[in-house]
Amino acid sequence: MTIKSATPYLILNGRVEQAIALYQRALGAKLKTLQRFGDVDQSCSAAMKSRVMHAALHVGDALLMMSDGPNDAAPPQTGSVSVALDFDDPEQARRCFDALATNGKLVQPLVDAPWGALFGVLCDEFGINWMFNSSSAKGT
Repeated sequence: MTIKSATPYLILNGRVEQAIALYQRALGAKLKTLQRFGDVDQSCSAAMKSRVMHAALHVGDALLMMSDGPNDAAPPQTGSVSVALDFDDPEQARRCFDALATNGKLVQPLVDAPWGALFGVLCDEFGINWMFNSSSAKGT
């Protein structure tokens, strides 16, 4: 058996559409697909019909998937997982980092890291942890 990829799947407790808008604006993400619970299950409750069951975004060459989750009553899940982004342009990394940090929390400002890259960490307004790396940042 060969694992072909590992894709982050974010459960956003009713905030997927807000997250999509932010990731499109901040990261240049492109919406690949969006399905609502009501699209696949007409018998679901009226409150569930408009919730996002599954969305997929292209973020550069990577795929990011997300869902509103089964209901608003579910507590937000937290953990030690981060989405790591690797940029080939340090200026683009800076712009995207600043855009996601606007209403989020800075964990590690962008710095010239010992491994020769521009590196920073933040938690966005949806509680998603992001690690930014731009290995072509030599001298920035």
